Amino acid sequence: MMAIELVTFCWTSHVTTHHMHAMNNSLSALIKLSFLPASADLGLLALRAWLGLSMLLIHGVSKVENFSATVTMFHDKMGFATPVAIIGVVAEALFSVLLVLGLITRLAAAGLLVQMGVAFVMVHKMALNSGTPHTGELAFIYLGGFLALFLAGPGRFSLDGAGSK
Repeated sequence: MMAIELVTFCWTSHVTTHHMHAMNNSLSALIKLSFLPASADLGLLALRAWLGLSMLLIHGVSKVENFSATVTMFHDKMGFATPVAIIGVVAEALFSVLLVLGLITRLAAAGLLVQMGVAFVMVHKMALNSGTPHTGELAFIYLGGFLALFLAGPGRFSLDGAGSK
């Protein structure tokens, strides 16, 4: 009888160890999300599209639609010369489109960095207090994203990177 118990114990231990090992591998894969493909290029595409489209649709389009009023506000309230104000309005929309396409990406990211830097400093007075009426939190977050794209470049899934491996 003792030999049967020993064989049963050994078999049960092996099965339990095997199942535990398999469960640990599955849990590890779930925690690390290793079942998803990792791609820096895909991440850069997502970042370019997300930031570029949100900048264009939330900020750029309204500035272009209200071009005269926006230029006047940039001039009167922020002290920009009219030509600089015009460049600022056009650049925000144009650079956003270029960023999404991944065309002259670093230049577009640099232009948007300047735009958001000006907004953060001059409009929001570098305020990062959540919940305050004129917080610069969004401009600050955009700054970080545009800086990352400026440093990293567009990635392979872009017009700049088309054909590269």
